[in-house]
Amino acid sequence: MADQSIIRITKEISDLQRNSDLSLAVAFRDRDVRNVRALIIGPHESPYEFGFFEFAVKFNKDYPRKSPSVTATTTNGGRCRFNPNIYANGKVCLSILGTWRGERGEEWSAAQGLESILLSIQSLMSGNPYENEPGFEDANEPSDKKNMKDYVAKIHHETLRVSIIQRLEEYLGITSGIQAPTRTAAEREEYDLDFDDDDIDESSVPWEPFKDLVKQRFLWYYDSYLETIQKAKADVKDGQPFARMPFEGSSNTMEGKFNYTELERRLHKIKAALDAEGESWAAEGLTAKHKEGTVAVNLARQFAQIRESYKRSDVSHHIELENGNPFVWNLTYFGRPMTNLDGGLFRITLRFSPRFPEEQPRVKFHTRIFHHRIAADGSPCYFPNASRRDDVKKHIDAIIDSLEEEQPPYDPRTLTNPEAHKLFWGSADDRKTYNRRLRRSVQQSTEDC
Repeated sequence: MADQSIIRITKEISDLQRNSDLSLAVAFRDRDVRNVRALIIGPHESPYEFGFFEFAVKFNKDYPRKSPSVTATTTNGGRCRFNPNIYANGKVCLSILGTWRGERGEEWSAAQGLESILLSIQSLMSGNPYENEPGFEDANEPSDKKNMKDYVAKIHHETLRVSIIQRLEEYLGITSGIQAPTRTAAEREEYDLDFDDDDIDESSVPWEPFKDLVKQRFLWYYDSYLETIQKAKADVKDGQPFARMPFEGSSNTMEGKFNYTELERRLHKIKAALDAEGESWAAEGLTAKHKEGTVAVNLARQFAQIRESYKRSDVSHHIELENGNPFVWNLTYFGRPMTNLDGGLFRITLRFSPRFPEEQPRVKFHTRIFHHRIAADGSPCYFPNASRRDDVKKHIDAIIDSLEEEQPPYDPRTLTNPEAHKLFWGSADDRKTYNRRLRRSVQQSTEDC
């Protein structure tokens, strides 16, 4: 039974890692498949929008006959209750987990699994989480209407401050000038599990399986975060205290004050640090090249193969190394004929980490383009094949596919350029405006080059 349980868990994790859901991620260390980390990215048009919420999932030996236990670890050291059903101490109240009394048929069954649990948690992150608290789902009193608005406002603020800004500052070693919160018992237990018995360096950085993913997504959603802050500044003043909700207890609440001006400053600082980190890879790469490191040799080999394949085909793309550095590739893309990109000439840089593919490349369009999948700073939203993250050609193909795709399915998780996104997915007139602005940027691309 134990072996069957592990096989089932491993398959579920593998399926999640292979699928194209951009809002869920899971990871585990080979030595302990029963202890899983999960990341849920907050849904669009909710106060959790594009926040990074982490959970510890622990499977018992009776799985799937019994559900695993799930603990929220994004809690600001036990200070933030991010939802009526997600407590500050990490407890997640769901009927399928047996932590909440649900209706008949809502209990756990062996037909459910890790993905259904994560989707159930994500469903709690709605546009109006106030209604998740029993007794308040049909609230219609004026005071309840105000509470709903106040609750959404403070979750929006803390999503930015705790799940995004604090997380990135910790990853990048940025000091915010604010004392970091101490971890809860659940968080300490989760981090303690991440060290092998023979670890000798007590100061080792804890295992962070989603660090690179979060950095990449921050660059995708940076403009959306700034847009959220600008809108919020019109509704609340800096220094205004959070309102306490009727269902919040003294040790299970979300207290604090609004300070969007400070959050904006810290966002800018994170963005500058991420840009500098990508730039620093070039110097690190040259050192690795001189030492004939494995990654340097691999990238140089892939570059030679891709360039040769372009010469033998009718592809009009052109690639070259910057100053002979295999960690910095310059790609020139010529717009495909008979499309809105026809006649365009775009310069794109791919910067690789000496830790590639564990750290994925930072890509940037240096030629300005108005496109719903390319951020204002030139960072593209693209999806390399999950099983071929070490294949640079797959990255280049995915970048070009995202650029050329004319009828993509609607997916708010690709909201990289808020202004272009709204026009592209708006009315027929909006789409015409989008196409005009795209064509104008294509025509100007040759001037920029």
